[in-house]
Amino acid sequence: MPWWMAPPAGAIFLCGAVFALNVLTYAAFARDKRRARKGGRRVPERTLLGLALVGGWPAAKLAQHWLRHKTYKQPFAVYLNLVPVVWAVAALAVWLV
Repeated sequence: MPWWMAPPAGAIFLCGAVFALNVLTYAAFARDKRRARKGGRRVPERTLLGLALVGGWPAAKLAQHWLRHKTYKQPFAVYLNLVPVVWAVAALAVWLV
């Protein structure tokens, strides 16, 4: 591949970091679901929402849907649904500035 077609190293690192964050987020939701079924100590909602907010929201929404986890829990479901909106507003703000 010619040098001018290669993606910048920073972009490759960023994609890898976002992928790893999403894997971690899905794993946290799966762990919380497993512990909920077994009556064990749960993963705090603050942790789950924090992972979603820093960039793991696609995996959080997938986990919520696929695992059927925290779909009716209010206000958690509302907060989780607001996270992609926050990301969209932030992306729009960066794009416009």
